[in-house]
Amino acid sequence: MSSGHHLLYRPGDSVVHRLPAQVKIVCALLGVLCVVATPRTEFLAFAGYLVLLAVIWAIAAVPFGHIARRAVIEVPFVVIALVMPFLGGGDRITVLGMSLSEQGTLAGWNILAKGTLGVLVSLTLAATTTPGELVVGLQRLRAPAVITTIATLMLRYLEVIAAEARRMRTARVSRGHDPRFLWQVGATARGIGTLFVRSYERGERVHLAMVSRGWTGRMPDYGAPATLRTWLTGLTPVLVTGAVLAAAVWLP
Repeated sequence: MSSGHHLLYRPGDSVVHRLPAQVKIVCALLGVLCVVATPRTEFLAFAGYLVLLAVIWAIAAVPFGHIARRAVIEVPFVVIALVMPFLGGGDRITVLGMSLSEQGTLAGWNILAKGTLGVLVSLTLAATTTPGELVVGLQRLRAPAVITTIATLMLRYLEVIAAEARRMRTARVSRGHDPRFLWQVGATARGIGTLFVRSYERGERVHLAMVSRGWTGRMPDYGAPATLRTWLTGLTPVLVTGAVLAAAVWLP
């Protein structure tokens, strides 16, 4: 499971990497809740959250480029946020000669700021925790067994599907297929259908192979348990985030 899933994870030996997965999961969840609870007009608070994330990246030795390249998944939400100032109603304001909706601008900023920070927190968690550790962390947090089972099978199965898709693409290209041409869309569509059928059959074989090797529905519990010291270390960014939120809400 660990050989083909380093697209998001960046290996390291930092303090952040060594924290137990359940600690990082709880901290990420609490941090996102603090971001969501922050009023949209508290611009300095959002800047503070971003600075805190940058400090964590520096401690974990995760380059900004590693996070930025993977944050493009947020592009559809960015487009929505950029369109809302033009489509919103209510009072209008003029910015650089453009007439914008005041409520639409604030709503777009709210989506952009909170959505971006949420994505960055998730990418930070994924960059410092392997998929197997995440599943083990969910088990230690007493997550429902069906969730951890689905997550485990998904992680293993994604690798299988990706490998099958690469083999099928290589076979098509070696037979003259060129996906750049529009008239090849039919072959691509048929390939997707074939991949679905093969994946369904392969999924049954993968499950039987896992059961024959002793799979009981739970990942083997490995790694050091969370101590009071690790919980305090992991919760430090959350405490800082909570302090920023409290200052933004209660201070004038």
